[in-house]
Amino acid sequence: MSMNIFGDEATEEKAESARLSSFVGAMALGDLVKSTLGPKGMNKILQSGSSGDVNVTNDGATILKAIQLDNAAAKILVNISKVQDDEVGDGTTSVCVLASELLREAEKLIMARIHPQTIVEGYRIASAAALKALEKAATDNSSNPTKFRTDLFNIARTTLSSKVLSQDKEYFANLAVDAVLRLQGSTDLEHIQIIKRVGGKLTDSYLDEGFILDKTIGVNCPKRMENAKILIANTSMDTDKIKIFGARVRVEGTAKLAELERAEREKMKDKVNLIAAHGINCFVNRQLVYNYPENLLAEKGIMCIEHADFEGVERLSLVTGGDVVSTFDNPDKVRLGRCELIEEIIIGEDKLIKFSGVAAGQACTVVLRGSSSQMVDEAERSLHDALSVLSQTVKETRVVLGGGCSEMLMSCAIEEEARKVAGKKAIAVEAFARALCQIPTILADNAGFDSADLVTRLRAAHYEGQSDAGLDMDEGGIISMRKLGVTESYKLKRQVVLSASEAAEMILRVDTILRATPRKREAM
Repeated sequence: MSMNIFGDEATEEKAESARLSSFVGAMALGDLVKSTLGPKGMNKILQSGSSGDVNVTNDGATILKAIQLDNAAAKILVNISKVQDDEVGDGTTSVCVLASELLREAEKLIMARIHPQTIVEGYRIASAAALKALEKAATDNSSNPTKFRTDLFNIARTTLSSKVLSQDKEYFANLAVDAVLRLQGSTDLEHIQIIKRVGGKLTDSYLDEGFILDKTIGVNCPKRMENAKILIANTSMDTDKIKIFGARVRVEGTAKLAELERAEREKMKDKVNLIAAHGINCFVNRQLVYNYPENLLAEKGIMCIEHADFEGVERLSLVTGGDVVSTFDNPDKVRLGRCELIEEIIIGEDKLIKFSGVAAGQACTVVLRGSSSQMVDEAERSLHDALSVLSQTVKETRVVLGGGCSEMLMSCAIEEEARKVAGKKAIAVEAFARALCQIPTILADNAGFDSADLVTRLRAAHYEGQSDAGLDMDEGGIISMRKLGVTESYKLKRQVVLSASEAAEMILRVDTILRATPRKREAM
């Protein structure tokens, strides 16, 4: 008879059943996102329960973030795809699929009575061999700017070909490369601002050199300003409230009230004079600017932009090189922002303000257009993936081939390695190779090709020494990926293999799942 040492309702799952439930969870999650992999992947509709919002996406991380899960192992997979998203920005589906395939193979081995620790050891050997092969295959063109630009362009194209932008991937790949090259080696994507406006078609999207602020210019201010000196402020510019700390003011007659108001106005006038003393011709404030100070500023020929939200103010200060100020007593110490031209532009139906010729040349704005809000959102997610991968590639400049080529390459390298391994571990090493083969298999399946035939042909090609052979997703054949220009970032591929094998190891080592008792609600 077994003793129960846990409180009521706390449950314990032991060895087999624990392992089974974690495998099942991870595999189910893998199967869920599997169909979104690759250029012929399908989309998912995510509908929010509370607000009923509809999102259409095939971005792994977005899908996984949205699902509420109860299964512990599945949550681990969600986390690795999140990390992949933060770390590299793309490859979120691949990492999840690879981890779940590794577990699918492991499950077969456990059924065959091979101990989890043995499998873990085998997986370790295999992933080391895979990463070695990947590194050997990586090429680096960073010394040659033209070749490197082509690399970047190809990476962007490869990333976008599995996204909603695939129809216009040439156009958007160029746009993404231009934006990232403007960053001059920084990986801070804050400098690239994305403005979404529904209307028009996807190819109406464009990259703008300057910075666009989603506001309008104040009344009777000049609508266009060349050679702007900008004071960026976070200060209150409202006069019609008497601010005498929490006091109540009693007055004898309206004349006294008028006096108070006059005093207020004088105070405001002084403030405006202080601001004007900075020698500026554009005043951007984070808070509201009321009519009176706005008129005063307009009289001095200063363009006034109010209520530029916090993010706008922060970004503007970053881009124009000015400080955000809230007191105006010592103008000599304030760095003013500068830009060549400020003007009002119209996108769709909205007026926005464009700052062009800004000091920090890194900044730019991408204006995305599309037929529906879902479309524009998905376009933004796709573009974000491309931008992230590119900005990482500018740092770690090595590239590898995509289209199932790198996976097959690693898989073959692992099979070579497996021959040298003695003992049961060898079986696990081979299992890792099979799991890697699943990626090209899924790519082919999603496109409706005969995956068994294609992948075996791909493998034969690699064994014959065609190390750049990969799947041609348009014709359904085997072709050189170097010719097609299907390139991926080395860092991305490396991260996928690392994260997936670590997650698989972690889940493999589980032999018990303990669930705590849910908290009881107190009776009133």
